[in-house]
Amino acid sequence: MSTKQTYKSDLEIAQSTDLKHIKEIAQSVGISEDELEMYGKYKAKLPLNLVNEEKIAQSTLILVTAMTPTPAGEGKTTTSIGLAEGLNKLGKQATVVLREPSLGPVFGMKGGAAGGGYSQVVPMEDINLHFTGDFAAIEKANNLLAALIDNNIQTKTNNLGIDPRTVEWKRVMDMNDRGLRNIVTGMGGKSGGMMRETGFNITAASEIMAILCLAKDIEDLKQKIGNIYIGDTYDGKAVFVKDLGAQGAMTALLKEAIKPNLVQTLEGNPAIIHGGPFANIAQGTNSIIATKMGMSLTPYVVTEAGFGADLGAEKFLNIKCGYAGFSPKAIVVVATVRALKYHGGQKLENLKEKNTMHLVKGLANLEKHLENVKLYGVQPVVSVNRFSSDSDEEVEIVKERCTELGIKVAVSEGWEHGGEGTTQLASEVLKAVEECTQPYKPVYEWSWSIEDKIEAVARKVYGAREVEFLPKAKQNLKKIARIGLNDKPICIAKTQSSLSDDPNELGRPQNFTLTVREIEIATGAGFCIPITGNMLRMPGLPAVPAAVQMDIDNDGKISGLS
Repeated sequence: MSTKQTYKSDLEIAQSTDLKHIKEIAQSVGISEDELEMYGKYKAKLPLNLVNEEKIAQSTLILVTAMTPTPAGEGKTTTSIGLAEGLNKLGKQATVVLREPSLGPVFGMKGGAAGGGYSQVVPMEDINLHFTGDFAAIEKANNLLAALIDNNIQTKTNNLGIDPRTVEWKRVMDMNDRGLRNIVTGMGGKSGGMMRETGFNITAASEIMAILCLAKDIEDLKQKIGNIYIGDTYDGKAVFVKDLGAQGAMTALLKEAIKPNLVQTLEGNPAIIHGGPFANIAQGTNSIIATKMGMSLTPYVVTEAGFGADLGAEKFLNIKCGYAGFSPKAIVVVATVRALKYHGGQKLENLKEKNTMHLVKGLANLEKHLENVKLYGVQPVVSVNRFSSDSDEEVEIVKERCTELGIKVAVSEGWEHGGEGTTQLASEVLKAVEECTQPYKPVYEWSWSIEDKIEAVARKVYGAREVEFLPKAKQNLKKIARIGLNDKPICIAKTQSSLSDDPNELGRPQNFTLTVREIEIATGAGFCIPITGNMLRMPGLPAVPAAVQMDIDNDGKISGLS
């Protein structure tokens, strides 16, 4: 362990870094000062006219995913940033493109989501908190629609005849607040509106977030918002946002949020951060615009997809790539010794202790994710994200198993050494890129039935034996057919803690049944959302939230945000 690793936290490292002015970062990738929309010295918005399809076609896209995550954390974002640093160290101009952190996890479990150690994006505090206000704009657009729906139900003029019992649109806020999952609105007599049951989702799960991340420009954003399904009239006719005439105002609230955000890594390389859907309850990747922006600016782009390859990577490939038309040339699967031991049965509190038996048993989880990547016709590269507690013997066991499977593998030490600690990984990734000669293959065709698409992901990706559709899900299938969503992709909401829909099933579960409780529809975003197990779209806070460890002094210095 290095000296700097023992006494500096992620936050201290970020606060002690001499940042370049954002103008320098922009100039390094050919953006003039006039094209930047400044947010202080270290953040800027990028105009959409910088997206260049010719350059995108020539750029190399690298996706970073992971094995099934654990409470200990695997460092996928840290690896993504470190890999971009490593590529730049090797003389390959690269940009890292990431999602924006949600305040829910920041104040809940994680305490921050901008990488770590010497593989961070900065200014870390700004990125983790309000950043450039994108999440706030998405909240406002979402909640404007909620207010307009209730107002239309209440008014006697211009009333669309919406049956309030059919309205599924919920309000959102960027906070983990279980008390708002289910609420009653409209109390207070006639002037208070029509009383009905509703609730809140977290902003990251809003369909507005999904639409922003799939839109190609302002006009496309407006059209997608107009296609959002609201509910039915009393005579059973579907009602959409365009029927309310709300798409113009909602899009106006998003006119700045649709532009990607330019920041930097600790080593002064470009980083684009935009959009923030969770991968367990949404599509789990940054915006198409942000990824295309990165590919327009540099020959190499590293991007990440949330949680394991069964969630973020599956949705990246089957949804995002389908709409965007690009294809990754290498897929990195992040693994850690402690995660493998956890999936092999070692207790969380003992993960720092050497245990080769549990490590070997846990390799089954990693192997399944490697098989998942191969399903798409892309050869994976394993990144062993090393922690100080990992023994040399444990690391070698992982490397040897990958070699036996014919998988490229490298140890990543970006947390401790930044780009210098990831050049080996970058070299292996470049080899994989050179060997990639075909675009990826999706796991299912969009033309298949919704049931067949769900079963394809459940059986091929999760490893399920069968799928059970509960009564509400069967009812939802009829509505999907009526509204005309059968030919769209699916975005399954599933626990991130297991390949199955049971978070307690670690390792590589087999012969299990995936239970689809209900299927939500996202007509604007253009996909259906099967809800499995006990998944909720408004998380709650843990017993000891990260927020209680945070503080700020009179000079504005924040502590505890890492």
